[in-house]
Amino acid sequence: MPRNFLDALKIACLFLIGASLSLAIESSVHADERPNILWITIEDWSPDLSCYGTKGIYTPHVDQLASEGVRYERAFTTSPVCSTSRSAMMTGFHQNYLGAHQHRTETKKPLPHGIRPIPHLLADAGYYTCLMSRKVDCNFLPDTKQALFDGVDWKDRADGQPFFARITLEGTHRPWKRDPERPIAIADVELPPYYPDTPFIRRDWANGLEQMQLVDREVGTLLKRLDDEGLADDTLVIFIGDHGRCHIRGKQFLYDEGTRIPMILRWPGKLPAGQANGDLVMAIDLCATVLDVAKVTAPIPLHGASLLGKGTSDRKYTFAARDKMGETHDAMRSIRSKDYKLILNLMPERAYCQYSSYKEGSYPPLAELNVLNLQGKLTPEQAAFLAPQKPPVELFDLRNDPHEIHNVAGDPAYANIQSELLTELNQWRSEVINDQGVSADFRAIDVFPPTRPSATVGEWVLANAKNYDFKLNGMPPWYPTRSLEQWKKAREIWEPWVFRDPGSKQKRPVIPHTRKPKVSPKK
Repeated sequence: MPRNFLDALKIACLFLIGASLSLAIESSVHADERPNILWITIEDWSPDLSCYGTKGIYTPHVDQLASEGVRYERAFTTSPVCSTSRSAMMTGFHQNYLGAHQHRTETKKPLPHGIRPIPHLLADAGYYTCLMSRKVDCNFLPDTKQALFDGVDWKDRADGQPFFARITLEGTHRPWKRDPERPIAIADVELPPYYPDTPFIRRDWANGLEQMQLVDREVGTLLKRLDDEGLADDTLVIFIGDHGRCHIRGKQFLYDEGTRIPMILRWPGKLPAGQANGDLVMAIDLCATVLDVAKVTAPIPLHGASLLGKGTSDRKYTFAARDKMGETHDAMRSIRSKDYKLILNLMPERAYCQYSSYKEGSYPPLAELNVLNLQGKLTPEQAAFLAPQKPPVELFDLRNDPHEIHNVAGDPAYANIQSELLTELNQWRSEVINDQGVSADFRAIDVFPPTRPSATVGEWVLANAKNYDFKLNGMPPWYPTRSLEQWKKAREIWEPWVFRDPGSKQKRPVIPHTRKPKVSPKK
């Protein structure tokens, strides 16, 4: 073989090797430039933090995170309960579009439309994905930690591999623990006007704030670990609530108390420190954001927009939806601008506070509120949420009514606003989420006796579990759900728990007739 040919072959081989090394180095640099992502979710919590101006509470670790990053003042979830909200945040799409909008779905199906979970997209792009806590809680398949994530801790990643870590801090989900290090006096808290100002309600509210203080220390531990491992400067930290606070008018409902959430992002050198952002943003925007920083393009365009660009700066509306909660059937849709909120009640014939074994067995203020309501001691604004039916449409002027207690739907002065919001909401329902509305089985008209046959709805449900298909038709819609005497008894049981001392080992009491029935369809 001619020598010049061998020389040429050697040169070609050296060129190819050099090109390969160059590509490898370029790829490595590209991977190294992508940040780690730590996504911290707290449960059932509104922006009740000292950095958001909440009275009585002290959350120094979250406050520091906010001082080093961006605090979003108008952040909202797409649904006011965990499994539906988390289904949206695991994908970047509204839960109704996924068919994942019924809380506690038992017949789960794979994701439609070619949609893939965010952890899968990041894993394909070279990220090590991990879920560092127990809860997945999605209404679709796959729905397990093992199927959605690579592992359970970022320490298990390969050298130099960026990580995407999610963790849920569950403490703010009831039941709450008290904080022996910094108990909060009831005189130091501020209640919204839709709750009666009683020592019972104040103590329960303060207990929730104390629990958030405990969670704040868990956040501090996570941030310290990033510092100790030298990862803080190379990590985008996301702090968010999965939906609003677990109070009577909060979780499960579309008022701001149920949908407005804390949202804080810190990314040193990339995001401005100490900024308060007033854009209308949604939890699903975080999905677009993490794909953006990871340089990943989703196979199907997401419903959210990256917070790193200008995709939310001109957003006019956010949207949310509520459907069934376990066996409690109801359906609502909402649209919110910076100045107005409209809620469309698809089942106005039902009470807001229709029977929910979860809420009656977990929310002490519900007993206090019902006793006062049945005694006629609530203001009209407080009693409105305990009415036997709902208005078909609720409209609130948030500029003058930030607590959403004065419904101006039907007021001629707001006719144009109401028409505009209804048009936009219905367009979103038909063109974005393909809203299926409410079926006859779901509404369950004339399925149950016309009035409550026993002292409590729960008592009747337990006695008739074999006679009705509660999975198909939900719980009976009777309201009030208990007699006055039964609500007084429930309040009496709750009182020692609500007023327990900090550090108490007392167990949460069991309220009679709140046990879930072993539901079996009528044969």
